Amino acid sequence: MLRFLCSVLSLCLLVAPAWAQPAPKQSAPIYSRSSAHKPVVARNGMVVTQEAIASRVGADILREGGNAVDAAVATGFALAVTLPRAGNLGGGGFMLVHLAETGETIALDYREMAPKAATRDMFLDEKGAVDKTLARFSHLSAGVPGSVAGLLHAHDKYGSLPLKTLLAPAIKLAEDGFLVSFPMAGALRFGKRSMGRNPAAAAIFLKPDGSAYEAGDLLIQKDLAWSLKQIAKSGRKAFYDGPIAKKIVADMKANGGLITRDDLRAYKVVERAPVQTNFRGYDIVAMPPPSSGGVHIVQMLNVLRDDDFEALGQGSANALHLMAEAMKYAYADRSKYLGDPDYYPVPIAGLTDMAYAKAIRAKISMDKATPATAILPATKLPYESPDTTHYSVADKDGNIVSNTYTLNFSYGSGRVAAGTGILLNNEMDDFAAKPGVANAFGLLGGEANAIQPGKRPLSSMTPVIVLKDGKGMLATGSPGGSTIITVVLQTLINRLAYDLNIAEATARPRIHHQWLPDRLRVEPHMSPDTVSLLEAKGHTVSSGRVLGATETLEINDGLFYGAADPRRPAALAVGMD
Repeated sequence: MLRFLCSVLSLCLLVAPAWAQPAPKQSAPIYSRSSAHKPVVARNGMVVTQEAIASRVGADILREGGNAVDAAVATGFALAVTLPRAGNLGGGGFMLVHLAETGETIALDYREMAPKAATRDMFLDEKGAVDKTLARFSHLSAGVPGSVAGLLHAHDKYGSLPLKTLLAPAIKLAEDGFLVSFPMAGALRFGKRSMGRNPAAAAIFLKPDGSAYEAGDLLIQKDLAWSLKQIAKSGRKAFYDGPIAKKIVADMKANGGLITRDDLRAYKVVERAPVQTNFRGYDIVAMPPPSSGGVHIVQMLNVLRDDDFEALGQGSANALHLMAEAMKYAYADRSKYLGDPDYYPVPIAGLTDMAYAKAIRAKISMDKATPATAILPATKLPYESPDTTHYSVADKDGNIVSNTYTLNFSYGSGRVAAGTGILLNNEMDDFAAKPGVANAFGLLGGEANAIQPGKRPLSSMTPVIVLKDGKGMLATGSPGGSTIITVVLQTLINRLAYDLNIAEATARPRIHHQWLPDRLRVEPHMSPDTVSLLEAKGHTVSSGRVLGATETLEINDGLFYGAADPRRPAALAVGMD
Protein backbone atom coordinates (compact mmCIF):
# COMPACT_ATOMS: atom_id res chain seq x y z
CA MET A 1 0.00 0.00 0.00
CA LEU A 2 2.81 2.42 0.88
CA ARG A 3 4.52 1.75 -2.46
CA PHE A 4 1.21 2.37 -4.22
CA LEU A 5 0.61 5.68 -2.46
CA CYS A 6 4.16 6.81 -3.12
CA SER A 7 3.75 5.99 -6.80
CA VAL A 8 0.63 8.14 -7.01
CA LEU A 9 2.35 11.02 -5.21
CA SER A 10 5.42 10.73 -7.42
CA LEU A 11 3.34 10.92 -10.56
CA CYS A 12 1.61 14.05 -9.31
CA LEU A 13 4.94 15.70 -8.42
CA LEU A 14 6.16 15.20 -12.00
CA VAL A 15 3.56 17.63 -13.36
CA ALA A 16 5.19 20.53 -15.20
CA PRO A 17 3.47 23.64 -13.73
CA ALA A 18 5.55 25.54 -11.20
CA TRP A 19 2.71 25.65 -8.68
CA ALA A 20 2.77 21.84 -8.49
CA GLN A 21 6.32 21.89 -7.13
CA PRO A 22 7.37 22.60 -3.51
CA ALA A 23 6.89 26.26 -2.64
CA PRO A 24 9.39 28.72 -1.18
CA LYS A 25 9.91 28.44 2.56
CA GLN A 26 7.63 31.31 3.45
CA SER A 27 4.06 29.93 3.87
CA ALA A 28 5.29 26.66 2.41
CA PRO A 29 2.65 23.95 1.93
CA ILE A 30 2.98 20.67 3.81
CA TYR A 31 2.53 17.93 1.21
CA SER A 32 1.41 15.01 3.33
CA ARG A 33 -1.14 12.29 3.45
CA SER A 34 -3.20 11.84 6.58
CA SER A 35 -3.02 8.31 7.92
CA ALA A 36 -5.84 6.34 9.49
CA HIS A 37 -4.64 7.66 12.84
CA LYS A 38 -3.13 11.12 12.39
CA PRO A 39 -4.31 14.14 10.40
CA VAL A 40 -2.03 16.61 8.62
CA VAL A 41 -1.30 19.59 10.91
CA ALA A 42 -0.49 23.17 9.84
CA ARG A 43 -0.63 26.75 11.12
CA ASN A 44 -1.88 28.89 8.21
CA GLY A 45 -4.60 27.09 6.30
CA MET A 46 -5.69 23.77 4.85
CA VAL A 47 -6.97 22.31 1.55
CA VAL A 48 -8.37 18.77 1.45
CA THR A 49 -9.61 17.16 -1.78
CA GLN A 50 -9.82 13.70 -3.28
CA GLU A 51 -7.26 14.57 -6.00
CA ALA A 52 -3.69 15.56 -5.12
CA ILE A 53 -2.94 18.03 -7.93
CA ALA A 54 -6.09 20.03 -7.19
CA SER A 55 -5.15 20.16 -3.49
CA ARG A 56 -1.84 21.72 -4.47
CA VAL A 57 -3.59 24.24 -6.71
CA GLY A 58 -5.72 25.40 -3.78
CA ALA A 59 -2.70 25.59 -1.48
CA ASP A 60 -0.84 27.67 -4.06
CA ILE A 61 -3.67 30.20 -4.13
CA LEU A 62 -3.54 30.47 -0.33
CA ARG A 63 0.21 31.00 -0.57
CA GLU A 64 -0.35 33.84 -3.07
CA GLY A 65 -2.55 35.64 -0.55
CA GLY A 66 -5.94 34.38 -1.65
CA ASN A 67 -8.65 33.64 0.88
CA ALA A 68 -10.54 30.37 1.34
CA VAL A 69 -13.06 31.24 -1.37
CA ASP A 70 -10.31 32.05 -3.87
CA ALA A 71 -8.66 28.71 -3.12
CA ALA A 72 -11.98 26.86 -3.37
CA VAL A 73 -12.77 28.42 -6.76
CA ALA A 74 -9.33 27.60 -8.16
CA THR A 75 -9.63 24.06 -6.78
CA GLY A 76 -13.06 23.61 -8.35
CA PHE A 77 -11.82 24.59 -11.80
CA ALA A 78 -8.69 22.44 -11.41
CA LEU A 79 -10.77 19.39 -10.46
CA ALA A 80 -12.70 19.83 -13.71
CA VAL A 81 -9.41 19.00 -15.42
CA THR A 82 -7.74 16.49 -13.09
CA LEU A 83 -10.84 14.63 -11.80
CA PRO A 84 -13.15 14.55 -14.83
CA ARG A 85 -15.28 11.77 -13.37
CA ALA A 86 -16.72 14.24 -10.83
CA GLY A 87 -14.96 17.62 -10.95
CA ASN A 88 -16.76 19.59 -13.60
CA LEU A 89 -17.90 22.62 -15.53
CA GLY A 90 -21.01 20.82 -16.83
CA GLY A 91 -22.64 19.84 -13.53
CA GLY A 92 -23.70 21.58 -10.35
CA GLY A 93 -23.48 21.52 -6.59
CA PHE A 94 -23.70 23.18 -3.20
CA MET A 95 -21.25 25.38 -1.31
CA LEU A 96 -21.19 26.57 2.28
CA VAL A 97 -19.06 29.65 2.99
CA HIS A 98 -18.27 30.65 6.58
CA LEU A 99 -16.99 34.22 6.93
CA ALA A 100 -14.83 34.56 10.03
CA GLU A 101 -15.18 38.35 10.30
CA THR A 102 -18.98 38.37 10.54
CA GLY A 103 -19.62 34.82 11.78
CA GLU A 104 -22.08 34.37 8.91
CA THR A 105 -22.43 31.09 6.99
CA ILE A 106 -23.90 31.33 3.48
CA ALA A 107 -25.41 28.43 1.54
CA LEU A 108 -24.91 28.71 -2.22
CA ASP A 109 -27.23 26.55 -4.33
CA TYR A 110 -25.81 26.07 -7.82
CA ARG A 111 -27.64 22.84 -8.55
CA GLU A 112 -28.64 22.17 -12.17
CA MET A 113 -32.06 23.29 -13.41
CA ALA A 114 -34.47 21.45 -15.70
CA PRO A 115 -34.70 23.00 -19.20
CA LYS A 116 -37.87 24.90 -20.08
CA ALA A 117 -38.88 22.16 -22.51
CA ALA A 118 -38.64 19.43 -19.84
CA THR A 119 -41.88 17.57 -19.13
CA ARG A 120 -43.03 15.42 -16.26
CA ASP A 121 -43.17 12.21 -18.33
CA MET A 122 -40.19 12.86 -20.61
CA PHE A 123 -38.44 9.61 -19.67
CA LEU A 124 -41.45 7.29 -19.87
CA ASP A 125 -41.87 4.88 -22.78
CA GLU A 126 -45.13 4.01 -24.53
CA LYS A 127 -45.96 1.55 -21.75
CA GLY A 128 -45.42 4.13 -19.02
CA ALA A 129 -42.16 2.58 -17.79
CA VAL A 130 -39.00 4.62 -17.16
CA ASP A 131 -36.56 4.45 -20.09
CA LYS A 132 -33.35 4.26 -18.06
CA THR A 133 -31.03 4.76 -21.04
CA LEU A 134 -32.83 7.96 -22.01
CA ALA A 135 -32.82 9.21 -18.41
CA ARG A 136 -29.14 8.48 -17.78
CA PHE A 137 -27.13 8.21 -21.00
CA SER A 138 -28.54 10.73 -23.47
CA HIS A 139 -28.41 14.47 -24.08
CA LEU A 140 -31.94 14.59 -22.66
CA SER A 141 -30.52 13.61 -19.27
CA ALA A 142 -28.61 16.90 -18.92
CA GLY A 143 -29.89 19.67 -16.71
CA VAL A 144 -28.75 23.27 -17.22
CA PRO A 145 -25.25 23.33 -15.63
CA GLY A 146 -24.63 25.45 -12.56
CA SER A 147 -20.99 24.83 -11.61
CA VAL A 148 -19.49 27.76 -13.51
CA ALA A 149 -22.15 30.16 -12.24
CA GLY A 150 -21.71 28.88 -8.69
CA LEU A 151 -17.94 29.18 -8.57
CA LEU A 152 -18.02 32.62 -10.19
CA HIS A 153 -20.78 33.82 -7.85
CA ALA A 154 -18.67 32.80 -4.86
CA HIS A 155 -15.65 34.59 -6.32
CA ASP A 156 -17.56 37.76 -7.19
CA LYS A 157 -19.07 38.12 -3.71
CA TYR A 158 -16.45 36.65 -1.40
CA GLY A 159 -13.17 36.25 -3.28
CA SER A 160 -10.22 38.63 -3.45
CA LEU A 161 -7.77 37.63 -6.22
CA PRO A 162 -8.37 38.27 -9.95
CA LEU A 163 -10.35 35.53 -11.75
CA LYS A 164 -7.53 35.02 -14.27
CA THR A 165 -5.19 34.13 -11.42
CA LEU A 166 -7.60 31.49 -10.14
CA LEU A 167 -8.12 29.91 -13.57
CA ALA A 168 -4.48 29.93 -14.65
CA PRO A 169 -3.56 26.56 -13.05
CA ALA A 170 -6.57 24.77 -14.58
CA ILE A 171 -5.85 26.25 -18.00
CA LYS A 172 -2.22 25.12 -17.87
CA LEU A 173 -3.19 21.62 -16.71
CA ALA A 174 -5.70 21.27 -19.54
CA GLU A 175 -3.48 22.78 -22.25
CA ASP A 176 -0.13 21.21 -21.35
CA GLY A 177 -1.55 18.06 -19.82
CA PHE A 178 -0.75 16.14 -16.65
CA LEU A 179 0.32 12.59 -15.90
CA VAL A 180 -2.51 10.14 -15.32
CA SER A 181 -2.35 8.62 -11.82
CA PHE A 182 -3.13 5.00 -11.00
CA PRO A 183 -6.57 5.85 -9.54
CA MET A 184 -7.47 7.98 -12.56
CA ALA A 185 -6.40 5.22 -14.95
CA GLY A 186 -8.81 2.89 -13.21
CA ALA A 187 -11.60 5.46 -13.41
CA LEU A 188 -10.96 6.00 -17.14
CA ARG A 189 -11.17 2.26 -17.75
CA PHE A 190 -14.47 2.26 -15.88
CA GLY A 191 -15.79 5.13 -18.02
CA LYS A 192 -14.55 3.72 -21.31
CA ARG A 193 -17.85 2.08 -22.23
CA SER A 194 -20.09 5.11 -21.75
CA MET A 195 -17.64 7.66 -23.20
CA GLY A 196 -16.76 5.39 -26.08
CA ARG A 197 -20.31 5.84 -27.41
CA ASN A 198 -19.80 9.59 -27.83
CA PRO A 199 -17.21 10.72 -30.43
CA ALA A 200 -16.52 14.02 -28.66
CA ALA A 201 -15.83 12.27 -25.33
CA ALA A 202 -13.88 9.41 -26.92
CA ALA A 203 -11.60 11.87 -28.71
CA ILE A 204 -10.51 13.27 -25.34
CA PHE A 205 -10.59 10.41 -22.86
CA LEU A 206 -9.65 7.46 -25.08
CA LYS A 207 -6.56 6.94 -27.19
CA PRO A 208 -6.88 6.93 -31.01
CA ASP A 209 -7.03 3.11 -30.99
CA GLY A 210 -9.94 3.21 -28.52
CA SER A 211 -7.93 2.04 -25.52
CA ALA A 212 -7.96 3.79 -22.16
CA TYR A 213 -5.14 5.97 -20.86
CA GLU A 214 -2.78 4.21 -18.45
CA ALA A 215 -0.94 5.50 -15.39
CA GLY A 216 1.96 7.70 -16.48
CA ASP A 217 0.35 8.73 -19.79
CA LEU A 218 -0.01 12.45 -20.51
CA LEU A 219 -3.65 13.59 -20.74
CA ILE A 220 -4.15 16.82 -22.71
CA GLN A 221 -7.57 18.52 -23.01
CA LYS A 222 -7.24 21.33 -25.58
CA ASP A 223 -10.96 22.00 -25.96
CA LEU A 224 -11.39 22.28 -22.20
CA ALA A 225 -8.43 24.67 -22.09
CA TRP A 226 -10.23 26.81 -24.69
CA SER A 227 -13.40 26.86 -22.55
CA LEU A 228 -11.47 27.80 -19.43
CA LYS A 229 -9.75 30.64 -21.32
CA GLN A 230 -13.14 32.00 -22.39
CA ILE A 231 -14.31 31.99 -18.75
CA ALA A 232 -11.09 33.68 -17.59
CA LYS A 233 -11.62 36.37 -20.23
CA SER A 234 -15.37 36.98 -20.03
CA GLY A 235 -16.59 35.35 -16.82
CA ARG A 236 -20.13 34.03 -16.60
CA LYS A 237 -21.14 35.49 -19.96
CA ALA A 238 -18.75 33.19 -21.82
CA PHE A 239 -20.48 30.07 -20.53
CA TYR A 240 -24.12 31.18 -20.39
CA ASP A 241 -24.43 33.64 -23.26
CA GLY A 242 -21.18 33.55 -25.25
CA PRO A 243 -18.97 31.23 -27.30
CA ILE A 244 -19.26 28.25 -24.92
CA ALA A 245 -23.05 28.60 -24.81
CA LYS A 246 -23.15 28.62 -28.59
CA LYS A 247 -21.31 25.30 -28.77
CA ILE A 248 -23.40 23.69 -26.02
CA VAL A 249 -26.65 24.65 -27.75
CA ALA A 250 -25.40 23.43 -31.13
CA ASP A 251 -24.47 20.09 -29.56
CA MET A 252 -27.89 19.83 -27.93
CA LYS A 253 -29.66 20.48 -31.24
CA ALA A 254 -27.52 17.89 -33.00
CA ASN A 255 -28.20 15.19 -30.41
CA GLY A 256 -31.80 15.67 -29.32
CA GLY A 257 -31.06 17.58 -26.10
CA LEU A 258 -33.31 20.25 -24.61
CA ILE A 259 -30.96 22.96 -23.34
CA THR A 260 -31.36 26.22 -25.26
CA ARG A 261 -29.64 29.60 -25.18
CA ASP A 262 -32.59 30.93 -23.17
CA ASP A 263 -32.13 28.14 -20.62
CA LEU A 264 -28.48 29.05 -20.18
CA ARG A 265 -29.21 32.77 -19.90
CA ALA A 266 -31.91 32.09 -17.29
CA TYR A 267 -29.70 30.03 -14.98
CA LYS A 268 -29.35 31.54 -11.51
CA VAL A 269 -27.45 30.80 -8.31
CA VAL A 270 -29.54 31.02 -5.14
CA GLU A 271 -28.26 32.01 -1.70
CA ARG A 272 -30.31 30.09 0.86
CA ALA A 273 -30.53 29.99 4.65
CA PRO A 274 -28.68 26.94 6.00
CA VAL A 275 -30.38 24.38 8.23
CA GLN A 276 -28.92 24.13 11.72
CA THR A 277 -29.00 22.25 15.00
CA ASN A 278 -26.90 21.97 18.13
CA PHE A 279 -25.30 18.63 18.95
CA ARG A 280 -23.17 18.16 22.07
CA GLY A 281 -22.47 21.90 22.24
CA TYR A 282 -21.48 22.20 18.56
CA ASP A 283 -23.55 24.14 16.02
CA ILE A 284 -24.08 22.02 12.91
CA VAL A 285 -24.65 24.14 9.78
CA ALA A 286 -25.73 22.26 6.67
CA MET A 287 -27.13 22.73 3.17
CA PRO A 288 -30.92 23.23 2.87
CA PRO A 289 -33.12 21.81 0.07
CA PRO A 290 -32.84 20.97 -2.76
CA SER A 291 -30.16 19.14 -0.80
CA SER A 292 -31.87 16.46 1.26
CA GLY A 293 -28.62 15.95 3.15
CA GLY A 294 -28.73 18.93 5.46
CA VAL A 295 -32.31 18.38 6.60
CA HIS A 296 -31.72 14.71 7.34
CA ILE A 297 -28.34 15.24 9.02
CA VAL A 298 -30.13 17.62 11.39
CA GLN A 299 -33.08 15.24 11.76
CA MET A 300 -30.87 12.24 12.62
CA LEU A 301 -28.61 14.18 14.99
CA ASN A 302 -31.75 15.39 16.76
CA VAL A 303 -32.96 11.80 17.10
CA LEU A 304 -29.59 10.71 18.50
CA ARG A 305 -28.66 13.73 20.60
CA ASP A 306 -29.53 12.28 24.03
CA ASP A 307 -28.01 8.82 23.54
CA ASP A 308 -24.86 7.91 25.45
CA PHE A 309 -22.59 6.94 22.57
CA GLU A 310 -19.56 6.71 24.81
CA ALA A 311 -21.27 4.03 26.87
CA LEU A 312 -22.44 2.18 23.76
CA GLY A 313 -18.89 2.14 22.37
CA GLN A 314 -17.59 3.32 19.00
CA GLY A 315 -18.30 0.74 16.30
CA SER A 316 -20.36 -1.46 18.61
CA ALA A 317 -23.38 -3.32 17.26
CA ASN A 318 -25.66 -1.30 19.56
CA ALA A 319 -24.31 2.06 18.36
CA LEU A 320 -24.51 1.04 14.69
CA HIS A 321 -28.01 -0.37 15.16
CA LEU A 322 -29.18 2.88 16.72
CA MET A 323 -27.82 4.93 13.82
CA ALA A 324 -29.27 2.52 11.24
CA GLU A 325 -32.74 2.87 12.74
CA ALA A 326 -32.51 6.67 12.66
CA MET A 327 -31.39 6.45 9.03
CA LYS A 328 -34.50 4.46 8.06
CA TYR A 329 -36.89 7.12 9.36
CA ALA A 330 -34.98 9.93 7.65
CA TYR A 331 -34.92 8.22 4.25
CA ALA A 332 -38.61 7.35 4.52
CA ASP A 333 -39.38 11.05 5.00
CA ARG A 334 -37.01 11.92 2.16
CA SER A 335 -39.11 9.88 -0.27
CA LYS A 336 -42.17 12.06 0.33
CA TYR A 337 -41.21 15.51 1.51
CA LEU A 338 -37.96 16.60 -0.13
CA GLY A 339 -37.66 18.58 -3.35
CA ASP A 340 -36.87 22.02 -4.72
CA PRO A 341 -38.27 24.53 -2.18
CA ASP A 342 -38.92 27.02 -4.99
CA TYR A 343 -41.49 24.58 -6.43
CA TYR A 344 -42.68 22.57 -3.43
CA PRO A 345 -43.31 23.59 0.20
CA VAL A 346 -40.65 21.40 1.84
CA PRO A 347 -41.57 21.08 5.56
CA ILE A 348 -38.08 21.86 6.84
CA ALA A 349 -39.16 23.08 10.26
CA GLY A 350 -41.33 20.02 10.81
CA LEU A 351 -38.68 17.52 9.75
CA THR A 352 -36.06 19.17 11.97
CA ASP A 353 -38.39 19.75 14.92
CA MET A 354 -37.06 18.38 18.22
CA ALA A 355 -40.43 16.98 19.30
CA TYR A 356 -40.62 15.03 16.04
CA ALA A 357 -37.12 13.69 16.63
CA LYS A 358 -38.09 12.52 20.12
CA ALA A 359 -41.16 10.77 18.72
CA ILE A 360 -38.93 8.87 16.28
CA ARG A 361 -36.48 7.94 19.04
CA ALA A 362 -39.32 6.56 21.14
CA LYS A 363 -40.13 4.09 18.35
CA ILE A 364 -36.59 2.69 18.17
CA SER A 365 -35.93 -0.51 20.08
CA MET A 366 -32.34 -1.24 21.04
CA ASP A 367 -33.01 -4.97 20.77
CA LYS A 368 -34.76 -5.36 17.45
CA ALA A 369 -34.56 -3.79 13.99
CA THR A 370 -37.77 -2.23 12.73
CA PRO A 371 -38.75 -3.66 9.31
CA ALA A 372 -38.80 -1.04 6.59
CA THR A 373 -42.40 -2.04 5.81
CA ALA A 374 -43.36 -0.83 9.30
CA ILE A 375 -41.87 2.63 8.66
CA LEU A 376 -43.76 5.15 6.56
CA PRO A 377 -43.13 8.83 5.86
CA ALA A 378 -44.66 10.91 8.63
CA THR A 379 -48.37 11.50 8.06
CA LYS A 380 -48.35 14.64 10.20
CA LEU A 381 -45.43 16.93 10.99
CA PRO A 382 -45.23 19.73 13.55
CA TYR A 383 -46.59 22.97 12.14
CA GLU A 384 -44.07 25.09 10.27
CA SER A 385 -44.49 26.03 8.47
CA PRO A 386 -22.04 7.10 -7.43
CA ASP A 387 -19.92 9.93 -8.41
CA THR A 388 -19.47 13.23 -6.78
CA THR A 389 -16.56 15.03 -5.16
CA HIS A 390 -16.19 17.13 -2.05
CA TYR A 391 -13.43 19.44 -0.88
CA SER A 392 -12.86 21.57 2.21
CA VAL A 393 -10.73 24.74 2.43
CA ALA A 394 -9.78 27.05 5.29
CA ASP A 395 -7.50 30.08 5.30
CA LYS A 396 -5.32 31.62 8.02
CA ASP A 397 -8.10 34.03 9.03
CA GLY A 398 -10.58 31.22 9.75
CA ASN A 399 -12.74 31.56 6.65
CA ILE A 400 -14.03 28.12 5.60
CA VAL A 401 -15.51 26.64 2.41
CA SER A 402 -17.25 23.27 2.30
CA ASN A 403 -18.11 22.40 -1.31
CA THR A 404 -19.69 19.37 -2.98
CA TYR A 405 -20.36 19.22 -6.72
CA THR A 406 -21.09 16.53 -9.27
CA LEU A 407 -22.04 15.30 -12.73
CA ASN A 408 -24.21 12.61 -11.06
CA PHE A 409 -22.73 9.41 -12.53
CA SER A 410 -19.01 8.97 -13.03
CA TYR A 411 -18.34 11.19 -16.10
CA GLY A 412 -22.04 12.16 -16.08
CA SER A 413 -23.83 10.87 -19.16
CA GLY A 414 -20.47 10.12 -20.81
CA ARG A 415 -21.15 12.83 -23.37
CA VAL A 416 -19.08 15.92 -24.13
CA ALA A 417 -20.50 19.09 -25.70
CA ALA A 418 -18.53 19.04 -28.93
CA GLY A 419 -15.76 21.63 -29.12
CA THR A 420 -15.90 22.53 -25.42
CA GLY A 421 -14.23 19.59 -23.67
CA ILE A 422 -17.05 19.81 -21.11
CA LEU A 423 -18.67 16.59 -19.90
CA LEU A 424 -22.45 16.84 -19.60
CA ASN A 425 -24.29 15.90 -16.42
CA ASN A 426 -27.12 13.36 -16.25
CA GLU A 427 -28.80 15.01 -13.28
CA MET A 428 -32.28 14.80 -14.78
CA ASP A 429 -32.25 11.23 -13.45
CA ASP A 430 -32.22 12.68 -9.94
CA PHE A 431 -35.80 13.79 -10.46
CA ALA A 432 -38.54 11.26 -9.82
CA ALA A 433 -39.01 10.26 -13.49
CA LYS A 434 -42.06 8.36 -12.27
CA PRO A 435 -43.07 9.00 -8.65
CA GLY A 436 -42.70 5.81 -6.62
CA VAL A 437 -40.06 4.32 -8.96
CA ALA A 438 -36.48 4.25 -7.64
CA ASN A 439 -33.71 6.18 -9.39
CA ALA A 440 -30.23 4.82 -10.19
CA PHE A 441 -29.26 4.95 -6.49
CA GLY A 442 -32.35 3.05 -5.35
CA LEU A 443 -33.94 6.19 -3.91
CA LEU A 444 -37.67 6.71 -4.13
CA GLY A 445 -39.19 10.08 -4.86
CA GLY A 446 -42.67 11.54 -5.01
CA GLU A 447 -44.53 14.58 -6.24
CA ALA A 448 -42.12 16.89 -4.41
CA ASN A 449 -39.37 15.81 -6.81
CA ALA A 450 -41.35 15.37 -10.03
CA ILE A 451 -39.89 16.95 -13.21
CA GLN A 452 -40.89 20.56 -13.90
CA PRO A 453 -39.28 23.19 -16.14
CA GLY A 454 -36.78 25.34 -14.23
CA LYS A 455 -36.85 23.06 -11.20
CA ARG A 456 -33.73 21.73 -9.46
CA PRO A 457 -33.55 17.97 -8.81
CA LEU A 458 -33.26 16.68 -5.26
CA SER A 459 -29.73 15.80 -4.18
CA SER A 460 -27.99 13.87 -1.41
CA MET A 461 -24.92 16.17 -1.47
CA THR A 462 -24.22 17.23 2.11
CA PRO A 463 -21.53 19.87 2.69
CA VAL A 464 -21.39 20.65 6.42
CA ILE A 465 -19.63 23.24 8.57
CA VAL A 466 -19.42 22.88 12.35
CA LEU A 467 -19.12 25.94 14.61
CA LYS A 468 -17.91 26.10 18.20
CA ASP A 469 -18.72 29.25 20.15
CA GLY A 470 -19.63 30.95 16.86
CA LYS A 471 -16.30 30.22 15.17
CA GLY A 472 -15.71 27.87 12.28
CA MET A 473 -14.28 24.61 13.57
CA LEU A 474 -14.82 21.81 11.05
CA ALA A 475 -15.81 21.26 7.42
CA THR A 476 -16.65 17.95 5.80
CA GLY A 477 -18.61 16.28 3.03
CA SER A 478 -18.43 13.24 0.77
CA PRO A 479 -19.23 11.72 -2.61
CA GLY A 480 -21.28 8.54 -2.75
CA GLY A 481 -24.79 9.08 -4.12
CA SER A 482 -27.43 8.00 -1.61
CA THR A 483 -24.73 7.08 0.96
CA ILE A 484 -23.43 10.64 1.29
CA ILE A 485 -25.81 11.62 4.09
CA THR A 486 -25.08 8.60 6.29
CA VAL A 487 -21.32 8.83 5.70
CA VAL A 488 -21.28 12.47 6.82
CA LEU A 489 -23.47 11.61 9.83
CA GLN A 490 -21.00 8.97 11.06
CA THR A 491 -18.00 11.26 10.54
CA LEU A 492 -19.68 13.91 12.68
CA ILE A 493 -20.64 11.45 15.42
CA ASN A 494 -17.15 9.94 15.44
CA ARG A 495 -15.61 13.37 15.93
CA LEU A 496 -18.18 15.11 18.13
CA ALA A 497 -19.61 12.28 20.24
CA TYR A 498 -16.60 9.96 20.46
CA ASP A 499 -13.96 12.72 20.36
CA LEU A 500 -11.84 10.91 17.76
CA ASN A 501 -9.41 13.05 15.78
CA ILE A 502 -10.61 13.69 12.25
CA ALA A 503 -8.31 11.08 10.68
CA GLU A 504 -9.64 8.35 12.98
CA ALA A 505 -13.20 9.62 12.54
CA THR A 506 -12.71 9.27 8.80
CA ALA A 507 -11.12 5.82 8.79
CA ARG A 508 -13.54 3.90 11.04
CA PRO A 509 -15.82 1.35 9.27
CA ARG A 510 -19.13 2.73 8.02
CA ILE A 511 -22.70 1.54 7.56
CA HIS A 512 -25.59 2.71 5.39
CA HIS A 513 -29.35 2.19 5.46
CA GLN A 514 -31.74 4.07 3.20
CA TRP A 515 -35.07 2.52 4.29
CA LEU A 516 -35.72 0.79 0.98
CA PRO A 517 -34.38 -1.66 0.05
CA ASP A 518 -34.47 -2.96 3.62
CA ARG A 519 -30.78 -3.77 3.74
CA LEU A 520 -27.99 -2.61 6.04
CA ARG A 521 -24.80 -2.10 4.05
CA VAL A 522 -21.50 -2.43 5.90
CA GLU A 523 -17.96 -1.91 4.69
CA PRO A 524 -15.79 -4.98 3.99
CA HIS A 525 -13.55 -4.32 6.98
CA MET A 526 -16.42 -4.39 9.50
CA SER A 527 -15.85 -6.90 12.31
CA PRO A 528 -17.58 -10.25 11.59
CA ASP A 529 -18.65 -10.40 15.24
CA THR A 530 -20.34 -7.01 14.93
CA VAL A 531 -22.10 -8.14 11.75
CA SER A 532 -23.39 -11.26 13.53
CA LEU A 533 -24.76 -9.15 16.39
CA LEU A 534 -26.53 -6.83 13.92
CA GLU A 535 -28.06 -9.82 12.14
CA ALA A 536 -29.25 -11.14 15.51
CA LYS A 537 -31.18 -7.87 15.93
CA GLY A 538 -32.98 -8.56 12.64
CA HIS A 539 -30.91 -6.55 10.17
CA THR A 540 -30.34 -7.96 6.70
CA VAL A 541 -26.64 -7.15 6.33
CA SER A 542 -24.71 -6.94 3.06
CA SER A 543 -21.02 -6.18 2.61
CA GLY A 544 -19.50 -4.76 -0.54
CA ARG A 545 -17.76 -1.58 -1.61
CA VAL A 546 -16.44 1.07 0.76
CA LEU A 547 -18.82 3.90 1.54
CA GLY A 548 -18.04 7.49 0.60
CA ALA A 549 -14.85 9.51 0.94
CA THR A 550 -14.96 12.42 3.35
CA GLU A 551 -12.47 15.26 2.91
CA THR A 552 -12.36 16.94 6.31
CA LEU A 553 -10.56 19.81 8.01
CA GLU A 554 -10.63 21.16 11.53
CA ILE A 555 -9.44 24.37 13.19
CA ASN A 556 -8.54 23.90 16.85
CA ASP A 557 -6.39 25.96 19.21
CA GLY A 558 -4.87 27.94 16.37
CA LEU A 559 -3.88 24.88 14.33
CA PHE A 560 -5.34 23.47 11.13
CA TYR A 561 -5.89 19.73 10.79
CA GLY A 562 -6.65 17.92 7.53
CA ALA A 563 -7.82 14.36 6.86
CA ALA A 564 -8.08 13.06 3.30
CA ASP A 565 -10.08 9.84 3.21
CA PRO A 566 -7.81 6.81 2.60
CA ARG A 567 -10.67 5.25 0.64
CA ARG A 568 -9.56 7.50 -2.25
CA PRO A 569 -5.84 6.76 -2.89
CA ALA A 570 -5.22 10.05 -4.74
CA ALA A 571 -6.76 12.22 -2.00
CA LEU A 572 -4.47 14.73 -0.33
CA ALA A 573 -4.54 17.20 2.56
CA VAL A 574 -2.21 20.16 2.06
CA GLY A 575 -1.55 22.37 5.06
CA MET A 576 0.04 25.84 4.93
CA ASP A 577 2.89 26.64 7.33
